[in-house]
Amino acid sequence: MDPLLDAIGYRFRDERLLLQARTHGSYTSDAGNAQCASNQRLEFLGDAVIDLVVSEALYQAHPAWPEGQLTRARASFVSASALARVGAKLGLGDALLMGRGETRTGGRTRESTLADAVEALVGAIYLDGGMEPARGFILAHILAGREQDDAGDDVDPKTALQELIQAHGGQPPTYKLLDSHGPSHAPTFRVEVLVGGLGAGCGEGTSKRAAERAAAAEALLRADLLSLIPEEPC
Repeated sequence: MDPLLDAIGYRFRDERLLLQARTHGSYTSDAGNAQCASNQRLEFLGDAVIDLVVSEALYQAHPAWPEGQLTRARASFVSASALARVGAKLGLGDALLMGRGETRTGGRTRESTLADAVEALVGAIYLDGGMEPARGFILAHILAGREQDDAGDDVDPKTALQELIQAHGGQPPTYKLLDSHGPSHAPTFRVEVLVGGLGAGCGEGTSKRAAERAAAAEALLRADLLSLIPEEPC
């Protein structure tokens, strides 16, 4: 594991945590490996640590940004695709303990698998060394990959909204065309985005996609956005 540890820049005191972070759920399902704990619980913890550190870094670096812009910027850093790129760069795919079937079907390069492995690794570092080494890893490998100043502007609001809603247990938002007007060669579309079946924002644009982006951007600015997500029945 020396190449992985060199890439991470951290040495574990309890190497069992690193082993768990490297253990994909498919490996524990294979015969003879049931005693190994998968990295799923570490994913849960690492996800929360990443969100906190990225949120704090953006909050401190951009005091003039409103909540919606901070949310969009955070989404660009913690999305599955962004974390998967970090995992690929670290070589995490090759370091995972994985079931034979999952390996044969391309699991080592699968975006969701790599993203989950990064979250599990952060969770393991946090448990092994505390917040400061976890923060150092996140700043060096997750936040350093892109300029924070650009992240709040170039992320697709539709992607940011969907990831935010799904991260809190909700279903993907839907979009409803309200009307269109103007000449046929230059129409203007008005779209409403629905979260949990309720209107969360409206937007206009010269294409349906542009109107949907505008509606999603407006929804991200709502202080009560997460309250629109219906609770799961007990």
